[in-house]
Amino acid sequence: MTTSAVDPELLLRGGLAFEVDGPRATVTLARPEVLNAQTPLTWEALRAIGESLPDEVRVVVVRGEGRAFSAGLDKRFFAAQEVDGLPGIAGIAALSDDDADATIAGFQSGFSWLRHPARVTVAAVQGHAIGGGFQLALACDLRVVADDVQFCMAETSLGIVPDLGGTYPLVHAVGYARAVEICLTGRRVGAQEAVASGLALRSVPVGELDAAVDELVTGLVSAPAKAAAETLGLLAGVADGADPADALAAERAAQLRRLRSLAAGEG
Repeated sequence: MTTSAVDPELLLRGGLAFEVDGPRATVTLARPEVLNAQTPLTWEALRAIGESLPDEVRVVVVRGEGRAFSAGLDKRFFAAQEVDGLPGIAGIAALSDDDADATIAGFQSGFSWLRHPARVTVAAVQGHAIGGGFQLALACDLRVVADDVQFCMAETSLGIVPDLGGTYPLVHAVGYARAVEICLTGRRVGAQEAVASGLALRSVPVGELDAAVDELVTGLVSAPAKAAAETLGLLAGVADGADPADALAAERAAQLRRLRSLAAGEG
């Protein structure tokens, strides 16, 4: 297991723990006393983790310490001009259009790297995953949930909108109509519905969540690394809307790269 290349002070202030063990990296939301509520520093630390990942990392697991994955935004964010030196909601509203856009884009970049096809990302979700917590889970490729999970997109009910990248994967997972209903009602989505609707890969008892994720990670890294990376790229292209002809062309190009690499003894 290797130590993190991310500034330890940033991780601490962002409420995160981070470790790399061979092909697996684990990001832990580590503020259980506030149900792993997030602040702008959380997103800054997440972005720093994404920028520092070693090339050998093939799977990233995102998990929460304690009884919840994440209860969403820290309550301070809603009332303050600044939170830990970064703008809160009132502070963002006071910025120029360009500065506000750049600020929110910076927040989003803490989540967007989790969908990069260079690796697979897995959210291990227990208890509450509210607002930003739901969006963080949605940012990952796969979600394994405990049977006590409660997903909730609370932003619209609070007078704001999901703006951390959650709308795209939510619609892709459950369809437009159900995404509308989930967002506008702000209701809770439990484990059984999450699996049935495509939000989650599988549900397990709370005490078995870590073991189920470990088993999944073992399976995900079993394929040769270069073949897995090419396959992820193909699947990501389809998910992003590639038409059938483009998908076929991408498969041909990827296969040719693999065959030439194998013929050259490069694995």
